[in-house]
Amino acid sequence: MSGTEILISVLGGIALILWGCRMVRTGVLRGYGSVLLQFIGDWTGNRLRAAIAGSIVGTLLQSSTATALLVSPFVAQGAIVTAGALAVMLGADFGSAVAALVFSSGVSAAWPVMAFGGYALHATFEGRNTRMMNLGRVMIGLGMLFLGLRTIGMAASDLSSSPVISAVIEATSREPLLALLAGATLTWAAYSSIAIVLFAVALASSAGLPAEQLFPFVLGINAGAALPALSATLGEPPATRRIPIGNLIFRFIGVAAALPLLPYVSPAITGFHPDSGMQIIAFHLAFNAALIPLFIGLTGAVAWLSQKILPDLVGSDGSAGPRYLDKSLLQSPSSALGAAARETLHMGGIVESMMARTIEIFDSDNPALSKAVEADEDRLDRLNEAIKLYLTRLMREELGETDSQRAIDIITFTTNLEHVGDIIDKNLIELAKKKRRHRLQFSDRGWDDIHSMHARIMDTLQLSLNVFMNGHPDSARQLIARKTELREMEIEDTEKHLERLRSGVFESMVTSAIHLDVIRDFKRINSHLTSVAYPVLERAGELRPSRLTKKSVRQLKGPAPSAETDLTLPLNKSDPVPDGPQ
Repeated sequence: MSGTEILISVLGGIALILWGCRMVRTGVLRGYGSVLLQFIGDWTGNRLRAAIAGSIVGTLLQSSTATALLVSPFVAQGAIVTAGALAVMLGADFGSAVAALVFSSGVSAAWPVMAFGGYALHATFEGRNTRMMNLGRVMIGLGMLFLGLRTIGMAASDLSSSPVISAVIEATSREPLLALLAGATLTWAAYSSIAIVLFAVALASSAGLPAEQLFPFVLGINAGAALPALSATLGEPPATRRIPIGNLIFRFIGVAAALPLLPYVSPAITGFHPDSGMQIIAFHLAFNAALIPLFIGLTGAVAWLSQKILPDLVGSDGSAGPRYLDKSLLQSPSSALGAAARETLHMGGIVESMMARTIEIFDSDNPALSKAVEADEDRLDRLNEAIKLYLTRLMREELGETDSQRAIDIITFTTNLEHVGDIIDKNLIELAKKKRRHRLQFSDRGWDDIHSMHARIMDTLQLSLNVFMNGHPDSARQLIARKTELREMEIEDTEKHLERLRSGVFESMVTSAIHLDVIRDFKRINSHLTSVAYPVLERAGELRPSRLTKKSVRQLKGPAPSAETDLTLPLNKSDPVPDGPQ
């Protein structure tokens, strides 16, 4: 085999390993991502248990980088403490080494069985059972990974006769820092430590290279394994980036300590197994295992150091843009939907601030408050667009029925929140400016009525956010009941206002149009907020298909109604339900 053919075979084998690892990670995260997150969350209270959890997750995902990207966003949101997440990373580093051990143990001959079985499983359950379908994806990925190992192994057997490779290995054996740099660079470029470790194993086993000459290269792989997660989170908030920084500190200190000890450690490792490839695996496994007892008691100190390196941004809470829409979570639908839901709550907080400022604007002559509401409305537009784009990317992948429905519910509710922002900015604020421009004042009783309705809507907003997050039918029924109450309040307030007009109250007469428009807009806002209850009640089987009486439904089956007939239209689950003529 010529040198060009050997190079092409090696590159093709590495590509198969990389793509196989990606398919395995994607299948595990899509099918079992929520289970893994729950598992990590339950085990991070104790540092040793967190390391064990990280080892399991790292072995399943075959990547400490994937584990870091999975855990980091939840640290930023306060769901997992930084020290606990760093303990998880210590375990994940060891877990990825265990995965390398498993893949180098001679199972690569099973690649046809894994590939065909995975395809059959994926094809059988496609569109029917998401978890079984993703299990098939995992098996296909393993088949590709095993095939890549065999391809590299066959190509590496011809490398022993290559004078170029012999010269490179001899040079790096004399310059351990050069070998370390080469291992770190290749790992960073490949985005996978396991692929480069398996390449080193194939090189040592098939080309007959002494393992101790490759030990500095393996240390470089371990140093470089912390870099992909670091580069992937460069644009994220500081709290998200502290986990990759902490993991980088662990690995760099470990490599710096192990490098001068190689002459003393190498004889023990090489005497462990006659095969040089297994010696590479043993060294890689021993290094990552040693990091756990070395640093498990220092996770708190490293968490403090990482916070000093990456402090929180002073004077900025990141509220101008999305806080939680982490692209790395798109591989796990449950995690991505959770992030989108938290971003929707962020929108709800902005709407709450806008509503609170609105009543202040009507009560005072402060143009700055109006500008603040306008700025908030622009933020709502950006967040609504960002959430839609995020979920659109997620929905391009294969989602189960439950996840698809949740994505639609989130998009619907964010759209309604954005509509509420438009009503506040385009209608209520303009009415407040008109009132201020003409120096008008509501009557005391009229202002009390507006204030009471505003307070009721603020309560409805909080309840609608609760329904959106928990999806409990009891809360949804309570929200619909509040809609009825506010409709009755609107009718009562309108009647009282008309009574004041008949009584000749001057303030009511000059502010009548503004007063009635405010009540109308409050009602529209309330309808948008309460719309979140309808999908919940529909899934619970508690929603009628129409608001028509049974008699009217029977009449609909007969002759078509005339144009003058006033009928209430069927409910639209995604839009606010009209309360009759507007």
